[in-house]
Amino acid sequence: MIDFASLTMTDIIRLQNQLQQELTRRFERPLLLMFSDIVGSTPYFARFGDAAGRQLQQLHFDVLGQCIAPVEGRIVDTSGDGAFCVFPSADLAVQGVVAFQVQLGRENAARARQHQLQVRIGLHWGRVLTDGVAVSGDAVNLCARVAASGEPDEIRMTRDVFQELGRLQRLSCRALGGVSLKGVAQPVPLLALQWRDESRFPRHLLVEETKEELVLPAQDIVTFGRLAEHDGVRANDVVLGHPDPERARQISRWHFELRRAPDGLRLRNLSDSLTEVDGVPVPKGQEAVMVAGGCIRVAGALTLRLLGPARRSEDDGESTMMFRSTNLL
Repeated sequence: MIDFASLTMTDIIRLQNQLQQELTRRFERPLLLMFSDIVGSTPYFARFGDAAGRQLQQLHFDVLGQCIAPVEGRIVDTSGDGAFCVFPSADLAVQGVVAFQVQLGRENAARARQHQLQVRIGLHWGRVLTDGVAVSGDAVNLCARVAASGEPDEIRMTRDVFQELGRLQRLSCRALGGVSLKGVAQPVPLLALQWRDESRFPRHLLVEETKEELVLPAQDIVTFGRLAEHDGVRANDVVLGHPDPERARQISRWHFELRRAPDGLRLRNLSDSLTEVDGVPVPKGQEAVMVAGGCIRVAGALTLRLLGPARRSEDDGESTMMFRSTNLL
């Protein structure tokens, strides 16, 4: 037993050094850290109540746990609508979080639009203190900030994670440049994992009449139509128009949806007006498979083409000339 009352200041400093060395030797190790966060949870709770909000949170935790367990991941903690997880390696973590996002897409396919679950994810590789249960350290705080900076459905990572990945995984990453994170003095270089195959899940649309481009909102159902609002609520995510008022009126108020199904992007026609995919009419209520390069003809007024990564322009900004994107998130 140490008699602390008899220790000199020098003795205490030496003891602190010894304890710090022992703490580091026994409990410090590198881990892949992951934070997930539900997008739009606060307005969801306000609109649908605590019971529905808690059910959405539980779905998040249950699907996450099922997807990361096979790749040696574990949930360390849950707080509010977020989860903190760790993995032994970056490659295993990427496998787990991609499986999680894919499974969420399957879950959302069976849920009403307003009850769909979208999650942003942040990854960081760093040294932490852990006894096999608790995990702590500055790296944990940085990882949480990375997740909070993400877009819906996005998987963001630090360069420390990127450097731990294998070659094939690195090829799926896109640099975002320096990103300002809350509580961090300098911008942090981040990357986004392009976890969807953009040949089956294109993210960009081109209006061929004007060569204007649109980035699709990051959600599993995106609605297109002439109507902007209905009873004070947004009617469409993408509001379609035309400089000629007569041609604009040919577009239905709710014309079609693009849905991210597990196997790819699908168009569902909502209108009695003509909607064609690659020159083939799609009856109202029916679906058509969409791929990069596919052409959507809207009521004979607009021609929209889905762009793959090789054909889109360098500018990802939404067009404001003929349509505007109203991302519900």
